[in-house]
Amino acid sequence: TGKELVARALHRASRRTAGPFIAVNCAAIAPTLMESDLFGHEKGAFTGALAQRRGKFELAHGGTLFLDEIAELTAEAQAKLLRALQERTVERLGSERSRTVDVRVVAATHQDLAGRVADGRFRQDLFYRLQVLPLALPPLRARTGDVAMLAEHFLTSARRRLGRGPTTFSPAALDLLGRHPWPGNVRELENLCERLAILCPMPIVRPDDLPLEIRGDAPLTAERDPISATHLLPLDVSLAEGLRLARRALVQHALDRSGNRSAAAEQLGINRTYLYELLKELESGSPTGAAA
Repeated sequence: TGKELVARALHRASRRTAGPFIAVNCAAIAPTLMESDLFGHEKGAFTGALAQRRGKFELAHGGTLFLDEIAELTAEAQAKLLRALQERTVERLGSERSRTVDVRVVAATHQDLAGRVADGRFRQDLFYRLQVLPLALPPLRARTGDVAMLAEHFLTSARRRLGRGPTTFSPAALDLLGRHPWPGNVRELENLCERLAILCPMPIVRPDDLPLEIRGDAPLTAERDPISATHLLPLDVSLAEGLRLARRALVQHALDRSGNRSAAAEQLGINRTYLYELLKELESGSPTGAAA
């Protein structure tokens, strides 16, 4: 849902903006290393502790410490965290000396912490100590108005990073993105945009460029399949006129997808000179090369 982005925004908007911002994913740290990572250790404190090491609390001194997925903390780490928050001091493993730290702690989780307190998996005193200013971040499916803005941002970022890919989304594609429930939240949308930047050959992302789980069972449209537009031709149209209208649809579709005539000609498998002739023909209404 963008928890770390919110934490970084809080840090930048505070008087601690000149200090460090340290982010810790508690779910990614082995339980046996949790205390060492947060509070540091002295040389020889345990097997493999070959040198003194400062923990994340000391590294974040004067700034902000973001603890993501805090529900994953071990019971021992929870007890030490509570002491650090209350006393504003930390002790490295293997040390008897307390070190004063000046840190703002922002904690986040997707778990129901109150439920974990009720079943004994999270300390009640730590829960209430953390719950000073709770912020609820709604999932992306509850913020459909953000989807188009985020999608354009992620697509532009991926294009710059990869040096390739489409530049924008068609309105129909954005409409489909807005209807998707996004169970993976913002990260799912970001990964989709990177995939599109790699795989989509045209400058505009169309509905048929989106994966099936997003397209769903949406019916084919003229935008996705220009050939399907031929069923909209008048029933009494002549063969010559029908071919002209079908060619117009194909040429216009190629121009819309490519954004320029050179790319459109390449997509249609013709050279630019013939494309110009086709455009003149479609504007005049008389077939190219036909006798006057």
